Amino acid sequence: MPKVSEIMESMEYGPAPEDASAVRGWLRERGSFGHFIAGRFTRPGETFASRDPSSGEELAQVTQGTARDVQKAVRAARRAQRSWGAMPGHDRARFLYAIARTIQKRERFLAVLESLDNGKPIRESRDIDVPLVVRHFYHHAGWAELAETEFPGHAALGVCGQIIPWNFPLLMLAWKVAPALAAGNCVVLKPAEYTPLTALAFAEICAHVGLPAGVVNIVTGDGETGAALVQAPVDKIAFTGSTEVGRGIARATAGSGKRLTLELGGKSPFVVMEDADLDAAVEGVVEGVWFNQGEVCCAGSRILVAESVAARFEALLRARMGKLRLGAPLDKSTDVGAIVDPVQKDRILRILDRATAAGAELVGGAAAPGCFIAPGYLRNIAPANPGMVEEIFGPIATFSTFRTPDEAADLANNTRYGLAASVWSESATVATDMAARIKAGVVWVNCANLFDAAAPFGGLRDSGYGREGGREGMLDYLAAPVAAQRDPAPSEIAPAEAPEIDRTVKLYIGGAQKRPDGGASYAAQDELVPLGNRKDIRNAVESAQGALAKWQGLGGHGRAQVLYFLAENLAQRRAEFAGYASPAEVDAAIRRCFFYAGFADKYDGATVSAKPGHLCHVQPEPHGVMGLVAPTAAPLAGFMALVLPAIAMGNAVVAIPSQDRPMAALTLAQVLACSDVPGGVVNIVTGPRDELARALAGHDGVSAIWHAGQGEGLAEVQRAAAETLIPVWTPAPRDWSDPQAQGREFLRAASRTKTVWLPYGALPAGTGSAAY
Repeated sequence: MPKVSEIMESMEYGPAPEDASAVRGWLRERGSFGHFIAGRFTRPGETFASRDPSSGEELAQVTQGTARDVQKAVRAARRAQRSWGAMPGHDRARFLYAIARTIQKRERFLAVLESLDNGKPIRESRDIDVPLVVRHFYHHAGWAELAETEFPGHAALGVCGQIIPWNFPLLMLAWKVAPALAAGNCVVLKPAEYTPLTALAFAEICAHVGLPAGVVNIVTGDGETGAALVQAPVDKIAFTGSTEVGRGIARATAGSGKRLTLELGGKSPFVVMEDADLDAAVEGVVEGVWFNQGEVCCAGSRILVAESVAARFEALLRARMGKLRLGAPLDKSTDVGAIVDPVQKDRILRILDRATAAGAELVGGAAAPGCFIAPGYLRNIAPANPGMVEEIFGPIATFSTFRTPDEAADLANNTRYGLAASVWSESATVATDMAARIKAGVVWVNCANLFDAAAPFGGLRDSGYGREGGREGMLDYLAAPVAAQRDPAPSEIAPAEAPEIDRTVKLYIGGAQKRPDGGASYAAQDELVPLGNRKDIRNAVESAQGALAKWQGLGGHGRAQVLYFLAENLAQRRAEFAGYASPAEVDAAIRRCFFYAGFADKYDGATVSAKPGHLCHVQPEPHGVMGLVAPTAAPLAGFMALVLPAIAMGNAVVAIPSQDRPMAALTLAQVLACSDVPGGVVNIVTGPRDELARALAGHDGVSAIWHAGQGEGLAEVQRAAAETLIPVWTPAPRDWSDPQAQGREFLRAASRTKTVWLPYGALPAGTGSAAY
């Protein structure tokens, strides 16, 4: 044991272990765990071991869930949901408040249990994870109280299946359970196989506060248990995990009518501009890359540094990295804990072997005995190197340089992911410009890995879709009020014979009338209608991509003027639609132009109340190119119900009109052409609905799909979209001439949020932990 005087000379840390006796006693007392179904624990079945990854020690035996267990849990949730959903919001708020208070009282116990089961440092569990869990339940107690006034007419979805990962076991539970319960849903949650223990401790808390039986059900197990939950008769699946599994879930739920949110992988850029505070940016790497052993989906694992400051930054980074302490998770002096399981450690090391074999140089990153890997980074790495492309999900980053802001933005976006980004610059102009250009759901400016229950979190592209947290997260657990009707399926396309005098009707692509690629037509509404194909869809998508910059550059006010002008021209030419659409539909289309012109510059973002010392701004952004499949009925009103909100938000669209009654949309093309709508903003391709829709869904240039149809055609589109992880929205069939066919529901679906965190003022003294 060194003397105090010697410690003062060396300034070395001594051991500072957290006492785990209470947790170990709890584990011994309970022995093997069953599932938590209908308000009580079941008898254990076939079990597997949950282990401390830092030592390999067995902590508990946990039951492997079966399809039958999942079915029991879903039935229990379904029984409970009738009364829970009908319960006044105030009463649900009291339960969520009770859960939050009870977690607060057990913070230290839960933090120790989390670090034992997961391997993360106790400082992170104690100071970040568990306080954020508390924050989520408090925040959503507020939403439960306010739901009836803030979301009038909305209803709970019903029963939600939730599947969470092993990197933030209790926090991911809170992210999903709290909003689901606040909205009036009941849940069946499957925790990760590696880290089920805090979920089971949470089940005890639910029983302790008297939460009605069946409102929360927890079924433990491996991937087979998760697959059973995906196939079970639930109303929504919320999944956080790998992109590969998320893609499989999207395929499995196609055609089922289940709502789906996916929060998947990431390969987030960490951009250091030449005017950045380099010391602060290095600390940002510690928080943004090596936090939680790098087992963070939004970790800033691609470090991009301005070439002019790269040498100095790397020297500072190496020095700081050398001071990080790798060690026992329960030691309060540990910075980097244990990898969650030997399987994950082996996966990380295999990627590193491939990366170095491909020419990268590894700095640090040495494997240590047990389940430990030291922090490190890969330098001299090519863009196609496996270490640059694949999500490592460990304490290893990549290090690259850039020369100009344009190159920085291009490198940041050179990934199939789009979850998060961190930008470092002392210039507000430079930082916010880069934040706007990076394609990600969350951007931190001069900070990293900040989270809050009020701040929506989620990504795009291979990082998934949907949002968790704040108002956006609540809306993903609610159903909007609508009087649903059934839309008829389209008729079979009939062979076309040319009449003696041919009226040449064409597709509308790129602002011009175009003959279909195949030169074929089909008969509809006593006309010969162009028979579009996959190549016409490709041409239309390219035209839409080319129109985006100009259309978005007009801004909301400019787009509003175009929509007003469209209404004016549509009103003057209503006689042209006689026989193709009813007068009521034409009037509805005109009113709808005015409605979305009014909203074009009024669908605002919001600065939400999150952490002190920061502005957290939630900004709606257009998807980009959207594919729209119009309903069969209401050929004009239904078509415009989809097109107008999409373009009002700054998207360009490729629209497939009613297969049976396409002439209203094709006649509208002439109105669009003389209403200052830039060429390519609206593209119209007629023909076999299901075939064209599949081509749209499979095109990697399309960022979102709306499909107003039903049946197997919709299921095929959802399966095709699963491959590229394009979100598919299915507006319920309705009276498309009625005001219920327009509103914020459509505007929300026509946009996605970007959450931007900005430093704001000084952090007040005594603010509290990193979670507040």
